[in-house]
Amino acid sequence: QVQLVESGGGLVQPGGSLRLSCAAAGIFFRIEGMGWYRQAPGKERELVAGVSRGGNTDYGDFVKGRFTICRDYAKNTVYLQMNSLEPEGAAVYTCNAAVRRALTSGANDYWGQGNQVTVSS
Repeated sequence: QVQLVESGGGLVQPGGSLRLSCAAAGIFFRIEGMGWYRQAPGKERELVAGVSRGGNTDYGDFVKGRFTICRDYAKNTVYLQMNSLEPEGAAVYTCNAAVRRALTSGANDYWGQGNQVTVSS
């Protein structure tokens, strides 16, 4: 089984920063893409940032240069540095990873438990 263990959510003031971490644990062949999604109450889940195995990154349009995703391949961990957070950024942030369990298998999606991020003064 593959587990994604997240940390780093919480309360931050508008304009503040948070760093989220997500580590993959378990037995698997390889992790392909990793990323973060968020979902606010009453809204659909949306991509925040993603990073491919090759290091290519993708960000949601709302990020506007404020967030940075990076990946530690040796630790099977992905980080999301969020700066200049706005109240509209309050949501549950969830880690995602596309994982290949074996050499001959395709990649399946796994999800973390989700971390609440609250932006409020």
